[in-house]
Amino acid sequence: MNTQVDLTKGKTFSASPPAFLSIQDMHAYYGESYIVQGISFDVHEGEILALLGRNGAGKTTTLRAISRLDDPQLNHGEVWLDQQPLHKMSSFQAAQLGLTLVPEDRRIIPGLTVEENLKLAQIAPPAGWPIERLYELFPRLGERRNQEGVTLSGGEQQMLAIARALSRDIKVLLLDEPYEGLAPVIVDEIEKTLLHIKEQGITTILVEQNAVRALKLADRAIILDTGTVVFDGSAQEVLDNAELRAEYLAI
Repeated sequence: MNTQVDLTKGKTFSASPPAFLSIQDMHAYYGESYIVQGISFDVHEGEILALLGRNGAGKTTTLRAISRLDDPQLNHGEVWLDQQPLHKMSSFQAAQLGLTLVPEDRRIIPGLTVEENLKLAQIAPPAGWPIERLYELFPRLGERRNQEGVTLSGGEQQMLAIARALSRDIKVLLLDEPYEGLAPVIVDEIEKTLLHIKEQGITTILVEQNAVRALKLADRAIILDTGTVVFDGSAQEVLDNAELRAEYLAI
């Protein structure tokens, strides 16, 4: 077991972040397990960043810490979004500022139709994309607007989860394993959607076990290993480096 210590004592952080989204010396725990061990990286506005690593490397924990979903007492460090200190906010405040996490299990609300899932996300301002625009982006959802969301196929539920995120006024989209269990043709559709989202200026952090597909889509890559950053550079560098892929991604 690891004993928790206050890792922020004596540390000095920059007065302002160097990038649109900046993670500075982040530490995170689950109980007494020390998962994320002092990572720092920047994400530039409008880019797609692939956050990669083997199982247990700390990827999901990093997303949850950025989005303020876990107990703040178990997270140390600073997270800045567009000059705003997310590390001083609740998850609700972070969402209002424009940061949204689509978790691996998608969290489609039982008993609600596709359209009701989307409308529920728009109850609290600021609203994002109009529902009809979301149906243009995801025609399958428009065809199934009156169908209960949890009865959709896995790929359609993933589309609904992303559409629900876009129904809010977001700046940063965090995606945890969006390709999990999906057929390649559905993954193709989701990737086209993510590229369209990028064209709208939305920043995306993508955690994905299908590292090759993620790297081909992404602009940059961060690789984690046992809770630390072992690579920070372009996605193409990882694709071109077989030794790096074999050591940290097992591909």
